[in-house]
Amino acid sequence: MAFVVLFSTMSFTVNMHYCGDTLVETTVFKEAKGCGMEMQNPSTDGCSITKKNCCNDEKLTLDGQDELKISFDNLTFEQQQFVVSFIYSYINLFESYDEDINSFREYKPPLVVRQIYKLDETYLI
Repeated sequence: MAFVVLFSTMSFTVNMHYCGDTLVETTVFKEAKGCGMEMQNPSTDGCSITKKNCCNDEKLTLDGQDELKISFDNLTFEQQQFVVSFIYSYINLFESYDEDINSFREYKPPLVVRQIYKLDETYLI
């Protein structure tokens, strides 16, 4: 539940740099550096011819949720019944046993009528 709250309230930015139609760089949380082919501003030496810039920067911002309902003051009666029954059934799932239960304590071992290893003459050496 903590991960759901964390990721629903977190906002982040994805920066992408395109050179022509090709994606060159993608970054999260910071600006994309670019490919180094950006056009420079026209100089003031009288040249008024400029080319169209082939590079393009895009920014995708995903905003997180700002408001969270923290208080549980306004629970309806049905919601209160559900919370109480859930807690009660969850607590009763785990029962502890105080005594050590062994099902073989009541039974005695079988009586040995014959020693089978002597009858078959098989011995471990």
